[in-house]
Amino acid sequence: MSVSGISDRPLLSKALVKRAIACLVIIGLGLWLTIVSPLPAAASADVASIYQQRDRHRSDGIGKIYLGREIAQVMGHQGAAWLERSSRSWEEQPQKVVEALDLQPSDVVADIGAGTGYFSFRLSPLVPTGKVLAVEVQPEMIEVLNFLKQENQATNVEPVLGTVQDPHLPPASVDLALMVDAYHEFEYPQEMMTALVRSLKPGGRVVLVEYRGENPLIAIKALHKMTQRQVKKEMQAVGLVWQETKNLLPQQHLMIFRKLA
Repeated sequence: MSVSGISDRPLLSKALVKRAIACLVIIGLGLWLTIVSPLPAAASADVASIYQQRDRHRSDGIGKIYLGREIAQVMGHQGAAWLERSSRSWEEQPQKVVEALDLQPSDVVADIGAGTGYFSFRLSPLVPTGKVLAVEVQPEMIEVLNFLKQENQATNVEPVLGTVQDPHLPPASVDLALMVDAYHEFEYPQEMMTALVRSLKPGGRVVLVEYRGENPLIAIKALHKMTQRQVKKEMQAVGLVWQETKNLLPQQHLMIFRKLA
């Protein structure tokens, strides 16, 4: 057991994971492995000034460039089983992430790109008088989150359906926003982060966990890793200030940023 009283073992039994995957099948599980959302027509006028487009792009990217970085392809809801793999507890050591957040019982935490709620349901017991906003842009994942919320009896976890440009969170309502292996896939990172910053309370924090792009030996596709330098550049572009980087994970950076006002 950890000092917080939460086991490092996955919260979900194999049976629950199988039931969650079955839920995905019922709501229309496709056969393809990744999703690349089309560019909304209303946003096309802004793209030229913020993003560049490459006709030829890397196999794990979408050809869209933001501040010198090609955006990675999205792992769709078909990857739900991988998110809940049993090896994740020792590969990524999620309990260390949760403990490093230094949460208060009344905090409102936004888990952005929550997926199956792997982190949402670990955060839930730490904010008994607060809540966890589990934000997803895929309706299929929202179905899974609602299913697992009932199975875990996590009444303070609230699934939220966002869009690729807006997490749909109230202004000045969030104490901490967590993004684990998600930010590098945001199709509209500037729009999404600008909206997320609006949702933070003054002094609110943003925490990104990303595989270390500086290390070529980490066996993750290149565009699914990020360097500290690149993360700092992109967070600065939306007004966030770097606070610290915790080097406590085997393969990932844990970077903390703050909204000053």
